[in-house]
Amino acid sequence: MTTVAGKPALGSVAARLERLPHSRWHIKVRFLIGAVTFFEAFDQLLAASALPELADQWNLSTGQSTFAVTSASVGMLLGALAAGWLGDRIGRVRTVALGVALTGLASLAVAFSGSIEMFSLFRFLQGLGIGGVVPVAATYINEIARSDQRGRFFLLYEMVFPAGLAAATLIAVWVIPHFGWRAMFLIGALPVVIAAVLSRKVEESPRWLLARGRTEEAEAAILRIEAEVVRGTREPLPAPATEVPDEVTAGRLRDIFKGRYLRRTAVVSGLWFVAYYVNHGISTWLPSLYTKEFGLDLTTALVYTLLSNVTGLLGTLAVALLVDRIGRRHALMGALAGTVLSLGVLALLGATSGLQVAVLASCTTFFLYAINGGLYLYSPELYPTQNRAKGAAFGGIWNRLGVILGPVVVGAIMGAGGGLPLVFAQLAVMGAVGVVIAWFAVETKGKTLEELNS
Repeated sequence: MTTVAGKPALGSVAARLERLPHSRWHIKVRFLIGAVTFFEAFDQLLAASALPELADQWNLSTGQSTFAVTSASVGMLLGALAAGWLGDRIGRVRTVALGVALTGLASLAVAFSGSIEMFSLFRFLQGLGIGGVVPVAATYINEIARSDQRGRFFLLYEMVFPAGLAAATLIAVWVIPHFGWRAMFLIGALPVVIAAVLSRKVEESPRWLLARGRTEEAEAAILRIEAEVVRGTREPLPAPATEVPDEVTAGRLRDIFKGRYLRRTAVVSGLWFVAYYVNHGISTWLPSLYTKEFGLDLTTALVYTLLSNVTGLLGTLAVALLVDRIGRRHALMGALAGTVLSLGVLALLGATSGLQVAVLASCTTFFLYAINGGLYLYSPELYPTQNRAKGAAFGGIWNRLGVILGPVVVGAIMGAGGGLPLVFAQLAVMGAVGVVIAWFAVETKGKTLEELNS
């Protein structure tokens, strides 16, 4: 094994991770990190599912409703900032465990809130946890995946996120009419259990440990991983095919705005903003739109919303199967173009019925979830190990800005009587901006993280 001053080189650890065959260890890690991501997605959409009942129970104005659904998004923005620094400072697994514990405890507090102000405060705290967990978890999965299968491996894991969104809506269809909105947030507290076992069951990223100079811990971690893979496959590991070059890393936030990283940061930030502006501009208001604009009952509104989440799950599966073949850039451009087409048709038809909106909004979410999953894969690939969580989390800041502004603009248009065609037309225009931005994306398909950043 190659060493630097008697210690294992980062390239050696990377090469050893690259040669690992798929095994029960990969499944275990993907399941545990995936369970975290599932509940983070579940908790993220709780306010949208609860909003119709909240609005009636507390007699909320449009402005108060907007405040209720965006308070968590503000927390997610700040959580992404903090988690990017923490993930590169204290480790990927520890940061994820802290974030998921905060998410669960805050969900419990939301369940017992007695006013819209307390509800929004605790949703803000919950958002801190959600915003921190998702980009750092994505960073971790990227760092343990092989380069030739990274897209598919990561996106099959990432399917748990739209699954969590769909589960939130599906459970809400039955729980809210029977037990009220508070019961949903009690369910959202379950991740606290996962946080208690995560650090004991999931090895810290060997790439991160070595980049931090903790070479003995990195060696011990990779040895434990290799031993578990051997036990699972019952076959000896192949020798590393080639030495993977070391990365050039500095670990300072300002480095993601220098040299080649400036273009990468600008492109991925723009894509995050567009994707989540459009996504949450639609998803946050859908249940209320069905009940207020088209007079549908709550159960029907939630079922229509569930349809959109299911097609989103299918979109994530589609991009998982294609992204290692056609590449990240083409996948993102194609999904953004599909988004523009779906929204454009909806705007031109005039959004005249709940069923029409449900069908075309579901076509839109098929493409939007493909974009979102692709960006969670793509962002960590663009940065070196010591800045990977920061870079991924910085993109998360822009997606949070999109999450905040998308619903606010849609709410403002609806409140001013602008009409649904205008709502969907402006979202289509934003999607077209995303197509232009994606044209400048750097392709990462089939390259190791070290090749992309050395």
